[in-house]
Amino acid sequence: MGNLLCFVQVDQSTVAIKEKFGKFEEVLEPGCHFLPWCLGSQLSGHLTLRLQQLDVRCETKTKDNVFVNVVASIQYRALADKASDAFYKLSNTRSQIQAYVFDVIRASVPKLTLDEAFVQKNDIAKAVEDELEKAMSAYGYEIVQTLIVDIEPDEQVKRAMNEINAAARMRVAANEKAEAEKILQIKRAEGEAESKYLSGLGIARQRQAIVDGLRDSVLGFSVNVPGTTPKDVMDMVLVTQYFDTMKEIGAASKSSAVFIPHGPGAVRDVASQIRDGLLQGSVQH
Repeated sequence: MGNLLCFVQVDQSTVAIKEKFGKFEEVLEPGCHFLPWCLGSQLSGHLTLRLQQLDVRCETKTKDNVFVNVVASIQYRALADKASDAFYKLSNTRSQIQAYVFDVIRASVPKLTLDEAFVQKNDIAKAVEDELEKAMSAYGYEIVQTLIVDIEPDEQVKRAMNEINAAARMRVAANEKAEAEKILQIKRAEGEAESKYLSGLGIARQRQAIVDGLRDSVLGFSVNVPGTTPKDVMDMVLVTQYFDTMKEIGAASKSSAVFIPHGPGAVRDVASQIRDGLLQGSVQH
């Protein structure tokens, strides 16, 4: 009906291209416009001014010969004051943008290793945006934003990278575990050394106490019993201790005994050996 009455409606965020006898005449803003078709005026088409997005997936390889898929997201829109250029100069805007993106990515990524590509993806996006802005401004389009949203290496490459990271972490964990075990062994050795040192002091003090006790006993007995010599008292003490030991061995039902040649005459030899050892310890003290 609007065409029959020579009126057309242009929606918001859209402009219309008016031609007269096939030649561009003007750009129609949103609203209602008089279009005398009987005088050769007609609408050639509409052009949206809304922000549009194009996702481009580009396959390329890095400097270290790893093939990757780089996904770029391009946000663009037509400029109202250059609507005629945007409408007439490009037949397929999205294909044109995609071609420029391919060109820049395939020129930038091969200069970088895979790790550098991940780190410098903002630089890649900036290079794409600069090239697109310079090229598309001549066609009446504005590049609002360019993002590198993903860099996808081959699945085997990702698996290998994960294995490398896992191996590195395991190596660090092994080093930490070895250091911990080393510290434990050092502390255990220090503890054993301290324990043996204290045990040695205890044994030395025990032996010293035995020697001091025997000496005091011998001296006290000699003073209280006239006519006895220290040797007689020592022999009696040693023989008494010897028989006490034999009694304890025989009384214990589960004791382990070592039998040596024994007889009444051997007691004197045993006493002599024990006495000589104790007296030597007393002299050293």
